[in-house]
Amino acid sequence: MTSGPDHASSAPACRTCTKTDCSAGERRKDENDEDFADRQKLESRLCRIQHKIVVLSGKGGVGKSTVAVNLAVALMMAGRRVGLLDVDIHGPSIPTMLGLEHYPIGGSEGEIAPADVDGLKVISIGLFLPSQDDAVIWRGPLKMGAIKQFLKDVAWGDLDFLIIDSPPGTGDEPLSVCQLIGRLDGAVIVTTPQRVAAVDVRKSITFCRQLHLPVLGVVENMSGFACPKCGEVTHIFRSGGGKHIANDMQVHFLGAIPIDPQIVEACDSGQAFVRRYSESPTAAVMRTIIQPIAALGSAAPTSGGDTAGGHPDSGRIGGLAPGGHGGGGAVAGRGIDGHLTP
Repeated sequence: MTSGPDHASSAPACRTCTKTDCSAGERRKDENDEDFADRQKLESRLCRIQHKIVVLSGKGGVGKSTVAVNLAVALMMAGRRVGLLDVDIHGPSIPTMLGLEHYPIGGSEGEIAPADVDGLKVISIGLFLPSQDDAVIWRGPLKMGAIKQFLKDVAWGDLDFLIIDSPPGTGDEPLSVCQLIGRLDGAVIVTTPQRVAAVDVRKSITFCRQLHLPVLGVVENMSGFACPKCGEVTHIFRSGGGKHIANDMQVHFLGAIPIDPQIVEACDSGQAFVRRYSESPTAAVMRTIIQPIAALGSAAPTSGGDTAGGHPDSGRIGGLAPGGHGGGGAVAGRGIDGHLTP
């Protein structure tokens, strides 16, 4: 049954923040009691997270998850309270990169307790799979439902940053994140130097602009090979593709990360490179890349878009909705049917 609008908007709607203009303050048109309560619960989580940043890539295999993990850990090492949300439903790699393949997920009273890696709060669909060999075979609506649960039901607590690792491309998952959160602080876009990857950065930037999502900057990964003996960087691929696209599209270029064998070793052993090899030159590059992002924690909020101008962060997605290709789906694996339970 649908109730009438809730006009008691003078009190904080989500019962967590002190904002009287909270977006959960009034029932939306045709919103029933259950949906209204559901949205208030989601808002009560989100308003305790100061900054939400999504990590995107136009193409797979560019090291986006590696950048997301090290961005989150570097922020944590800088004294921030950080969560890491993996919304790559079909190819979750965060559990492997942080040594969480066998982490026991728990929770109580309708909450899911995130994995804890020395203070870093982590959630991923991979933590719910009975086996790392299991495939998640879902279409759009089920994926959006899982992402909503990750945001609404996980006990994130008070965070300075939530880093969201999205799968490559501009499809269901990043669109669901933008629609559910409504207002993100921005996107970090990862590419490799080659033209075949860098050209898709344009699509990612266009995606952000169409959704009024500020682009915080572009990271060029695998930019040359760092010799493990002398540290000299040799450009085995062409270099500068990410920087060229960033300049052309008028967004910030955050920096270039070389191919470093120690990055591979750290990821395979389930440890964040920026922490395990914190004294290495490549780790120093990563810390430089996060500086503009870490500065968000001390800067006053702005309503502007990215550096290209003309793309204000309105925080609204218009009429866009994920999952336009139909519902249904199945999961190869036990215990996951679109509603996650610890």
